[in-house]
Amino acid sequence: MARRVLVCDDEPFILKALTFIVRKEGHTVLEARNGEEAVQRIRADRPDLVFLDLMMPKKNGYEVLQEVRADPELASTYVILLTAKGQDSDRERGLSLGANEFMTKPFSPAVILQRLRAILAGDAPPPA
Repeated sequence: MARRVLVCDDEPFILKALTFIVRKEGHTVLEARNGEEAVQRIRADRPDLVFLDLMMPKKNGYEVLQEVRADPELASTYVILLTAKGQDSDRERGLSLGANEFMTKPFSPAVILQRLRAILAGDAPPPA
């Protein structure tokens, strides 16, 4: 069954790579290139999974995540934060704001694919 996956990133290469992986699995890809567009797409399209870049124009990933978690209708949206910033403090902040997972760029396509499959199959305990 095709699911909806929102890819939010202002970096064209990352957007293209994630889009390719998701489409190859047969899912519908939605795209957002800034934080405001990400919030709009999440509200309008109710994706099953969101890959959310931390550093984006207009609203950063933390701000988007806060808005999503504050809205009872969106609060259960599965969100994976993606960032080139790999500091523990960034990870801790993202998880404390409600991110389900946190991945550092550059990411492994194999890891993205494994997480995508597990999450959309409904058996996705967060990685240790």
